[in-house]
Amino acid sequence: MQDDLQHVTSWRNGEKSWSPFSEQEMHRRQADIRAYAAEHDIDACLFTSYHNICYFSGFLYCYFGRKYALVIDGDGATTVTAAIDGGQPWRRSRAENIVYTDWRKDNYFRALRQLLPKVRRLGIEFDQVSLEFHRQLVEAFPDIEFVDVAAATMWQRTIKSPAELDLIRTGARICELGGRTCVEAVAAGVPEHEIAIASNTAMIREIARSCPFVELMDSWTWFQSGINTDGAHNPVTNRVIQSGDILSLNCFPMIFGYYTALERTLFCEFANPEQLRLWEINCEVHRQGLRLIRPGARCCDIAKELNETYRRHDLLKYRSFGYGHSFGVLSHYYGREAAVELREDVETVLQPGMVVSMEPMIMFPDGHAGAGGYREHDILIIGEADSENITGFPFGPEHNIIGA
Repeated sequence: MQDDLQHVTSWRNGEKSWSPFSEQEMHRRQADIRAYAAEHDIDACLFTSYHNICYFSGFLYCYFGRKYALVIDGDGATTVTAAIDGGQPWRRSRAENIVYTDWRKDNYFRALRQLLPKVRRLGIEFDQVSLEFHRQLVEAFPDIEFVDVAAATMWQRTIKSPAELDLIRTGARICELGGRTCVEAVAAGVPEHEIAIASNTAMIREIARSCPFVELMDSWTWFQSGINTDGAHNPVTNRVIQSGDILSLNCFPMIFGYYTALERTLFCEFANPEQLRLWEINCEVHRQGLRLIRPGARCCDIAKELNETYRRHDLLKYRSFGYGHSFGVLSHYYGREAAVELREDVETVLQPGMVVSMEPMIMFPDGHAGAGGYREHDILIIGEADSENITGFPFGPEHNIIGA
């Protein structure tokens, strides 16, 4: 009976699924990394991260304790997936696919050995490989030299194709639907989670309506109130909104692995004079930042100039994090294009095709007259001569004191 168990197989169940990206688009992405590999004498690349497997193949895996991979060499691209996923990885991949089973614990590496029989230099993502996984790779491939390709793929992902920009624009539109739904649900006596549920449901339904076929996964809304607004990534709770509360609206529709965001400061019914003063200053910084995001600008210079505005108001010590980041294949649990962040230590020059946020935040502790976190967030596409703000949701006290 043991001989009947398959260790590595292929399950082409059904037809390839619809994707917002054409075959030509996916082949271009794969060809670009092949060209990099050839230039650096790399025989093949083994991708294991959510973001690179999704970017180069279209398949976004569900980890659940199993390993996944995408192998790209000079001849083709093949995803390596667990049998528990059936034929779905093949349907979603713009690549070939092989499946490994649970019948032996080394079947994942058995599948990789089939795909990498003559490789001597193998590109891997150093920032995604744990010490344990690296040990297993060395044992499975004792004669292979491992070469880091994480930075190269990140730089490739920072420049978006027209198809990616179209998808990001769709995400920005759906963000605004989620934001409007949040505002409609806000009232004293309503708990945070009910507002988040309403917003997220509206976004998911619109994603489903907007695409001929889509896997509905990973969209989320963080809606924070009162002291919970002190962190940008604080989770939703069941705290009940009170009159006079500072509120933070955060909508994140996820479409084919691509992240977009809308973030706004709100108040329930009224804000005190100090809160209005601080809010207006943060909006001033936000407007200034929107003007500074242009092709040719350096990320660090934008950050330093905005620092001066906060410093002039004696508020720089209350700033929470960098002023913005890149967009693309990322979410709250995978992916990051760290070379395009608006921080003092990032010297990257903004180029056409990049997509970045402007999101200044200041936070004041409990007991301060303006206690809470203030944050606005827009998405900008860098063009040849200017930038395009694709976020239209209003910000500031004249718009976002809800129920006044």
